[in-house]
Amino acid sequence: MAATSSHPKHYCGVFGVFGCPNAAELTYYGLYALQHRGQESAGIVTSDGKQFHREIGMGLVPNIFNASTLHNLIGDLAVGHTRYSTTGSSTLNNAQPLVVNCSRGPIAIAHNGNLTNAAQLREELEEHGSIFQTTVDSEIILHLMAQPPSAAEPNPLIHALTRIEGAYSLVILTTDELIGVRDPFGFRPLSIGRLNDGWILASETCAFDLIGASFVRDVEPGEVVIINRQGLRSFRPFPVHQRRALCIFEYVYFARPDSTIDGHSVHRARVDMGRQLAREFPIDADLVMPVPDSGNYAALGYSAESGVPYQMGFVRNHYVGRSFLQPTQTIRDINVRVKLNLIAELVRDKRVIIVDDSIVRGTTCRSRVTSLKQAGAKEVHVLISCPPHRNPCVYGIDFPDRSKLLASNYTIDEIRRYLSADSLGYLSLEGMVGAVGDPMNSFCLACFNGDYPVPYSAALEKHVMERRAARTESFTATFDKESRQPRLL
Repeated sequence: MAATSSHPKHYCGVFGVFGCPNAAELTYYGLYALQHRGQESAGIVTSDGKQFHREIGMGLVPNIFNASTLHNLIGDLAVGHTRYSTTGSSTLNNAQPLVVNCSRGPIAIAHNGNLTNAAQLREELEEHGSIFQTTVDSEIILHLMAQPPSAAEPNPLIHALTRIEGAYSLVILTTDELIGVRDPFGFRPLSIGRLNDGWILASETCAFDLIGASFVRDVEPGEVVIINRQGLRSFRPFPVHQRRALCIFEYVYFARPDSTIDGHSVHRARVDMGRQLAREFPIDADLVMPVPDSGNYAALGYSAESGVPYQMGFVRNHYVGRSFLQPTQTIRDINVRVKLNLIAELVRDKRVIIVDDSIVRGTTCRSRVTSLKQAGAKEVHVLISCPPHRNPCVYGIDFPDRSKLLASNYTIDEIRRYLSADSLGYLSLEGMVGAVGDPMNSFCLACFNGDYPVPYSAALEKHVMERRAARTESFTATFDKESRQPRLL
């Protein structure tokens, strides 16, 4: 068994402001609150009613923006984005919000999610002359919006939305409107807030708290909200779906515990997952400790339900960057300890339960168990507050392909032996869903049970990419290798 990281990566955070004089500053703080959803790049676009002003950069929000850059982002409308790349490489060119100028004027877009038919749409657009500036699927939406209106669908936004498939929460900016869109299944969260006479859109409600905005409601799955000087209006361009498919990993791991999503407290859901873990896996132990920060609340729930004392035995270093050293085994071991270090005296001669949100590839969890046993723990029991991940995610979460998913290739007992744990328990699917409080068909559970709400064909995408590569090779072959000048055909 081999691995690199035990956690899936974050995806993206989106934020929008309408009708607030300090829109750029509010967006800066909104992105700060959503930093956990993406740390690779961030950007802000503002509108002064006539033109856009844009600032993007690689890295964390406070490292990109300062008083000077925010001062230059004038206007009372804004859209912002924090990015973790799940499609497209991690480059400045792919940083969002993306901006285009077309016949309808400038348009900016910030996207959280992943389009499952992106390869097919991009190929179709390129065959009709579209020239792409990035490798992210979000640009496809802009190209679709920029196309001439048709008699069947004169609205460019609705035309674009009827073509795309998959997971998306969008915040779109024109010079005088702010638009929020949530896909028909509601894979990704999006909420509406008020700040004085202005409006706010955000991936999570914790962003409202930071800027002093009040939560109004969630954008419903399949809903489009348009905010302008006349106020907010809503319409639903999609057929009514019989089911929802919010990614349940928002409650398990992604969202901040101080957020509320679709009416449910993330904090409460995680505590209740821990309580259910205690019912499903009662263990005679001396202490229960979380892997911070993702396991904190589930471990609290386990302790409250079971009576096993709660201890913070792992100390997290919040100032961890990427290592520039060659990945020798010594450096790998150090990098694991850089993120979390153990208070050895708490676990010596103790029977210890550690609670985490997931095991994806397994190496990091294995190192935690090893460090506990090296510190003198008599027993180490591993509990996970969700079921085993057996399937890749195609909707925008960096769960790897099936061959790299531990639970897709090994039995629970084989994983336990690989981890060197005395026992291993995963929360049941029913227990996880029950802890949130909505019916089973309210969530996307594809990474657990293989039920993908939006059909996706990896074979079709591969076929499209191979055809594109073949065309590129054919085009390149028409150039003289020495002069680099096109030959006469």
